[in-house]
Amino acid sequence: MNIYVTEEAARWYKEELDIQKTAHIRFYVRYGGFGGLVPGFSLGVSLDSPHEIHTAYETENMTFYVEAKDAWYFEGKDLKVEVDKKLNEPVFTYI
Repeated sequence: MNIYVTEEAARWYKEELDIQKTAHIRFYVRYGGFGGLVPGFSLGVSLDSPHEIHTAYETENMTFYVEAKDAWYFEGKDLKVEVDKKLNEPVFTYI
């Protein structure tokens, strides 16, 4: 799997999470929610310290990553993160 984060999405996270320097942003699997790839689960986002990175993408002094324990959720798909300009929020696409 690969992670792609558009520059616009990276800036959105930097602003929304008030990131001043460098940061690690983790995409993780959570039970419940909506719009997920696997029924009954969805993707969560948190500022966190990496333990066992499976996949990462670096831009704008931020590392966006998925831990090895959450890789099952993507089942060989890539994650693309963009911003919905109408809603002004991130959109996850599995490709």
